[in-house]
Amino acid sequence: MSPGLQFGLKNGTLTCWIICGILALLSVVSWAVLLSKHLLLSRVHRANMSFLREYRESNHPLDLFQRREHHEFSSCYHIYHAASREMAWYLVGEDEPGGTFAARLQGAGRITPSQMNAVQNAMDRSVAEASLRLEARMSLAATALSGAPFLGLLGTVWGLLDTFSLMGSTGGPHGFSLLAPGVTTALVTTVLGLLVAIPSMVCYNHIVGRIRGMIVRMENFVSELSAGFDRTFVDHRFAEEALPSMSALGTPTMPAFASASAAPMHAAAHARV
Repeated sequence: MSPGLQFGLKNGTLTCWIICGILALLSVVSWAVLLSKHLLLSRVHRANMSFLREYRESNHPLDLFQRREHHEFSSCYHIYHAASREMAWYLVGEDEPGGTFAARLQGAGRITPSQMNAVQNAMDRSVAEASLRLEARMSLAATALSGAPFLGLLGTVWGLLDTFSLMGSTGGPHGFSLLAPGVTTALVTTVLGLLVAIPSMVCYNHIVGRIRGMIVRMENFVSELSAGFDRTFVDHRFAEEALPSMSALGTPTMPAFASASAAPMHAAAHARV
C-alpha cells in the first residue's frame, strides 16, 4: 500500500469509512458474479463440446434423442432436446421416446415445411432461454462496476467540503499540516473506487465477450440442426397451389344497375352526334 493511501486511511473520517465499506461490498458482489459466471461458462463450453461431438457422430438427427442421451450443462443439448420433442410429435405423435419409438420412427412419413416452421420456432425459443440464463446477474455486476467510480467521487467531494468547512469555522491562517489530512482522506475514496472498477471492468468485458461467442455458436448449431432435420424429415414435394387461369374464372358478370345506367348514356351520345 502506498504511503499516501496509508495516511489517508489512518486519518479517515466516518463518511470515508462508510463509502469504503460500500465500495468493498460492491467489489465482493461484482467479483462473485464474475467468478461464478466464469465457472458456469467453462462448464457449459465443455458440455457443449461433448454433446456436439456425440451429435455429429450419430447415425441420424434423432439418434441421441432416441437413446435418451442427457447433457445437463450443455445449452446446445437443451436446444436439441426441445427441437427433437417437437419433431417427434409431428412424426410419431409423441414427444418422448418410448419402447416402440424406434419402430414407429422407421414407419413414419415426413412432415410438411409448415410443421418444420414449428420445430424452428422451438429452437429459437430455446436459444432465447439459454441466452437469458447465460446473461443472468450480469446486470448486477455492471451496476456495481459503473457505480463504484461515482461513489468514490462522491466521497472525494464530500471530504473536500468537510475540509473547507473546518477551515472556515476555525478561522485564522492554516498550514499544510491542517489541510493535508482532510484532502488526502477525501482522495482515498476515489482511489478505492477506481481500484474496484478497473480490474473488474476488464474481467466483465472478457465475460461478456465469451457469452456473445457462446450465443453465436448456439445460433450456428441451430442452423446445423435445422439443416439436418430438413434433409431427413421434411417433404418438399408439396408444391404451392397454382393460381387459376383467366379462362377458368369464367365470364365476369356485370352488376344489374349497369344496364339501366348505360341506356341514358347511349342516348346522350347520339344526341351529341
